[in-house]
Amino acid sequence: MKTDEAKRVLETALLCAREPMSLHGMKKLFADVDGGGRQAGPGVGADTIKLLLEELRHDWKDRGIEIVSLASGWRFQSRPEMKPYLDRITPEKPPKYSRATLETLAIIAYRQPVTRGDIEEIRGVAVNSQTIKMLEDRGWIDVVGHREVVGRPALLGTTKAFLDDLGLAALSQLPPLDSIADAHDGRSLEALEAALQQNFDKADAVAPADDEQITSPVEVPIHDPQPAFGSVPGQHNNETNDESN
Repeated sequence: MKTDEAKRVLETALLCAREPMSLHGMKKLFADVDGGGRQAGPGVGADTIKLLLEELRHDWKDRGIEIVSLASGWRFQSRPEMKPYLDRITPEKPPKYSRATLETLAIIAYRQPVTRGDIEEIRGVAVNSQTIKMLEDRGWIDVVGHREVVGRPALLGTTKAFLDDLGLAALSQLPPLDSIADAHDGRSLEALEAALQQNFDKADAVAPADDEQITSPVEVPIHDPQPAFGSVPGQHNNETNDESN
């Protein structure tokens, strides 16, 4: 297949895809198969596809849509400067999350893998089960293992869908928390919330080309949990309505 034709196929697939496409998925576009559906030739390699993606990125550099690389693959999405115009035809605002929800998600994102006990130690209040369920249903967090202590509590981590919805390719692209890593008061939680909200606001400025998002959870690698930081002193009180805080 000639380069121009391969690029056109790739461009079409990305524009029509309902979710980000991985390199493995893109390679299937060019696989040579025999009459029985078995691969009969080498097809197009990952390095060639990456070059085609860079060419497409250059081709679209002066347009209102761009190609971006996310945690689970590549997709077309609108550029941030197009948001004021797109809002005129889709005036619905994205959901606003409570501070309790943002704090819980931020702690998981920055300190994963963590248990509910770790989150409660940092926040100083009991974690509302509905908050965890909502984040799991949204596809942003998942159980990635169990801590080998009495009771084997579940370890929670974020998913690739979480990164995709924030428009990120890796957790390292979240705002750094070096300045609050040694904090030991409630202000560390405010910084966590603000850092995560910063990325929610940034992600709200763009939209996938087909206005679809991934909601399927994907496990993240497990590493040794870090000591909790910014622990809030005080009694663990139940939150009767986590979404209203």
